Amino acid sequence: MKISVELTFSPLQNDFEEHIISFIKKLRSSGLTVLENPLSTQVYGSYDDVMAVLQKEIKIAFELMDKGLLYMKMVKSDRSDYEPHF
Repeated sequence: MKISVELTFSPLQNDFEEHIISFIKKLRSSGLTVLENPLSTQVYGSYDDVMAVLQKEIKIAFELMDKGLLYMKMVKSDRSDYEPHF
């Protein structure tokens, strides 16, 4: 089963940039399809692969910060090739 996950990661502390950059770099090196924009990061792949990577990397990211917020939306399909029709 293929999924698409949109993540918005917000460390709630002054040194937030290094945490976000590290998190995204780890997602990029995971072998999954990762697309970024200024507001969120999208991850695409099989359910088991995506969830295994996210479980590991979210835990590490949270352990490295005092406070953090992660918004996650999940769709049951691979939407990595989506193009607007307008």
